[in-house]
Amino acid sequence: MARAVRKTHLVVSGLVAALLGIVQWQVRPPMLLAERFYPGAGWVEIVLLAWYAGWLHRRMVDPKKQPQARRFAWRFFSVAFYGQLVLGLLGVEHCLMTGELHFPIPALIAVGPLYRGGGYFMFSLFLMTVLLVGPAWCSHLCYLGSWDDLCAIQRRRPARLARWVPSLRLLWAAAMLAGAWWLGQQGLSTTFAICGAAALGIGGVMLMVVVSRRLGIMFHCTIFCPIHVLATLLGRIHPFRLDVGGGCTRCGICTLHCRYDALHPHHLERSRVGRSCTLCGDCLQSCRDGHLTYRFPGLGPGRSRELFLLLVVVLHGVFLGLARI
Repeated sequence: MARAVRKTHLVVSGLVAALLGIVQWQVRPPMLLAERFYPGAGWVEIVLLAWYAGWLHRRMVDPKKQPQARRFAWRFFSVAFYGQLVLGLLGVEHCLMTGELHFPIPALIAVGPLYRGGGYFMFSLFLMTVLLVGPAWCSHLCYLGSWDDLCAIQRRRPARLARWVPSLRLLWAAAMLAGAWWLGQQGLSTTFAICGAAALGIGGVMLMVVVSRRLGIMFHCTIFCPIHVLATLLGRIHPFRLDVGGGCTRCGICTLHCRYDALHPHHLERSRVGRSCTLCGDCLQSCRDGHLTYRFPGLGPGRSRELFLLLVVVLHGVFLGLARI
């Protein structure tokens, strides 16, 4: 078993190195940050990121360490992403991917193209991650979501939202998307778009600081952000699932570890997680009898979890090397 795990670590490192190596070799101007500062240094960055991905995978495969390792990697990615943006705004031009800035708000991944009628790169990248790991974008790869998580965990026990509250996220997401398209059709000024995007970002952060912190639930991500709605809806047709086993005693301990409002008692009674589940895996180590498991067609729970972690860690390693404004 230990030998198989070591082999998986090597596979993770190898995939990250191979994917970033293709980018380093083929893409111009260079995408890797180190290459922009010193020609040839991109290969050193690839080696370091490949090693880091293997190290992270070793932490993630331990169910008891997975929640802490996931949060570490998630916050590390957010700091790297926004840190490069700050350095770029301070005049370090190599830290910016292009000369054109956009607001680094996940909601704009979907809202922006509808308003502009173009610019689908980030949305295509988002769809690619959903294709590979389902809704896990919202718990592993989103550059802003870790902020909401940081606010939510300030309350020890998450509150229980009324059963009708999650339905609001569908209405709100539909309103945001339809509103963005309609405003784009009106030909409004760039100044209006900038003010609207800024208001969206500030309002989201305020929800994190006030509502998520008070409820212990990631309210911004689960209710306010349309990307979460799209990720979880599209994730329903993805083969990866989090299963509640038939032997579940409905003790409710796992509910205390879910910040996405996906493990209410009524979910457990139906032996299925809620639609807001993002496959974060924080609940697995809380189940004393192991009735919470990952599922993938044709694979057992253990293999399903191994495949999921391999994919999500590889994506994290690649995103860490390439994701910039």
